[in-house]
Amino acid sequence: MYTLYGFKGSGSASVEMALRVLEVDYRIVSAASWEPSPALDELRGVNPLAQIPTLVLPDGSVMTESAAILIHLGLVSRPGLLLPASEAARAQSLRGLVYIPANCYSCITILDYPERFTSAQDKESLDKIREGTRARLHRHWEIFADTAKPAPFLNGEAPGALDFLAAVVSRWSGSRQHLREARPEFSKLLERIEAHPAVADVFESHWPKK
Repeated sequence: MYTLYGFKGSGSASVEMALRVLEVDYRIVSAASWEPSPALDELRGVNPLAQIPTLVLPDGSVMTESAAILIHLGLVSRPGLLLPASEAARAQSLRGLVYIPANCYSCITILDYPERFTSAQDKESLDKIREGTRARLHRHWEIFADTAKPAPFLNGEAPGALDFLAAVVSRWSGSRQHLREARPEFSKLLERIEAHPAVADVFESHWPKK
């Protein structure tokens, strides 16, 4: 059985969707560094950085980093399930799985903790960092949308690893609102991913509709 350490509304949602599509046995431990609990102590026991998602594989080995986890699950699953079966499409999927953490998620870290990236700690300086970083984040999503070629999903006929990661990370820092206006077709793709029967209930559990 797999054990997934994660938290509602976090990046662990993308891994949970992948596990759901794989139809494997897994359990979820709700833990996050911002929520002190016995579960957090358990998470630190397998990942001293207390990062989520953290996935413990059936053999007891530990994986961290969303993209690495999704790539691993894609490689051990049937071709076409989480990663495209064709070599060319798979290459583009791997590119996207690295692009999102390197360019989009890195901006979100700065937006959440701007004080870590500057010696200026006054509110005006931190607000300027957030403003510039948010603009950069939205531009990174525009570039991703311009290079994406859904058919009808990024993974092919059904959503896969890249679809799940894009749909989850784009939920943060106003990216969805920006994409609705700047890249409406890509925004519709994200909505199709969320509504897909294979993972719609996972999205609903992490981001309940109001």
